[in-house]
Order: sequence, then C-alpha cells, then structure tokens
Amino acid sequence: MTTHISERFAVHSDDYKHYDTEKLRKHFLIENIFEADTVQLTYTHYDRLMVGGVMPVNQEVTLEPVDLLKAEHFLDRRELGAINIGGAGQVIVDGETYSIGNKEAIYIGATTKTVSFKSADAANPAKFYINSTPAHHAYPTKKVGMSEANVLQMGASETCNERQINQLLISSVVQTCQLQMGMTELKPGSIWNTMPCHTHSRRMEAYFYFNVPTDQAVCHFMGPAHETRHIWMHNEQAVVSPPWSLHSGVGTANYTFIWGMAGENLDYNDMDFHKPNQLK
Repeated sequence: MTTHISERFAVHSDDYKHYDTEKLRKHFLIENIFEADTVQLTYTHYDRLMVGGVMPVNQEVTLEPVDLLKAEHFLDRRELGAINIGGAGQVIVDGETYSIGNKEAIYIGATTKTVSFKSADAANPAKFYINSTPAHHAYPTKKVGMSEANVLQMGASETCNERQINQLLISSVVQTCQLQMGMTELKPGSIWNTMPCHTHSRRMEAYFYFNVPTDQAVCHFMGPAHETRHIWMHNEQAVVSPPWSLHSGVGTANYTFIWGMAGENLDYNDMDFHKPNQLK
C-alpha cells in the first residue's frame, strides 16, 4: 500500500493570462486519480482543498497521515467526503463499517482516527473519489445514498444541457463545516455541464469527469468570463477551478462529473452568471 501526494499552489488571475497549454495543465489538471491499492492525493492552496482517489484491489487501503498536514491522524483537523464510482465497497471509520455502493457517498468528520477502504470484488473494484477540507468542528460520519440526495432536474435538450444534479454532501442533507459535493449526470444528447456558466468568489471548485466514453473527451473552460481558456480532459481526470474562474465544460459525448466545493458560503443561489453572448 502506498500514498502519493503532490502540491498545487494558488495562481493569480493576472499571471494565468500568460499560460500556454502546458502551463495550464501543470497548474490545474490532475491526470492520475486512481491507482491500484494506492491513495492518490493532491493538496491545493485553493481553500486548502485536497483532491484524490482510492482504488482498493488486492488489499484494504488505509488513509495514512501525510507529513504535509503535520498531524498525527489525517483527519485531526480536516473533514472528508468520498463518492464511489466503481464496484461495491466498504469504508471502515474508527472500526465501524459502511457499505458504499456505486454512486453512493460518505461524509467523515474531523477528529476521526482511522479510515480504510475495501472492495467487495477485486475484479470490479470500488473507486472512491475523495475531497477533503479543513474543519473547525467534528460532525458525525454519515452515509448518503441516492435516496437521501437532493435531486434536481435542470436544463433542456434544446440547449444541450439536460442533466440531473444529485446533491449528496450538501448542508441540507448532511452537516459539514465547508465541504460540499455532488454528482451531475448529463442526459444522452446533452454535453454542457452548466450553461449559462457562473463564477462565485466566495468558494472554489474541483471537477472530476468520468463515464467519458472511450475516444471521447471533455473541454473544461476556465478563467474570467472576458478571458477564457480551455483544458482538454479525459476519463477519470480532475481539474481545479479557482474562485476567479468560471465553471463550465462541454463534452464530445454525454458524461458524468463530481463537483466539490470549499469556501465560506454554502448557498447555491449566490452565483454570478455569465450568458453565452458575454463570453470572450
């Protein structure tokens, strides 16, 4: 069992204007999320959000403390959310086992001492996509299935953005300090994950794209509305979206993505929208 961790520093929007493709991908794209029996982590300096993945195949995988956090346990001062996009699995939290199926989530509060992950079938391993943020309070661990999620039907086929938004780890479903996570599924024929696009300076986001068909891709847009750039992404890759950046993407086929947020505001109606004819 191995833990891999990398660090991404915050980028000023003025500096971003001068980035070429290679530099954009270096600072914002997270290409490797899952590796067998490994904890993959990226520590970002955007609200201290950590992005990662755990895919237990041949053994139970433990979330170990990392030197970067300077803490005895990984969650001494942090909270964590995990959404399983693979086969059936289990998350063991301080000795209590939670069965987490495909598209189910778990929230784990601060001060938790031990967390480990298992797959029910090595031939169809669980894939736990995780986000973690600093936490000021210890809220209880809670499993959230689709039946507990707040589900929204948004968009329209005419504008190619008909989608189902599954709000899993949000304040109306489970108590958290600042971490919010959910999963958006695009309907066949729809490719825009949000349009009109939006910004929100009060919080950042990370997007994780999956169920992207073989030989297809997603074009993730970022930057201020008047100075946009793009990053081409493939299946099971993540991207960090700073508070100054708009949040939007379009695929060459329909796909699913997980959004995770950290910041000071938990209100989903506080976005600043940018209409398509305003973008540059």
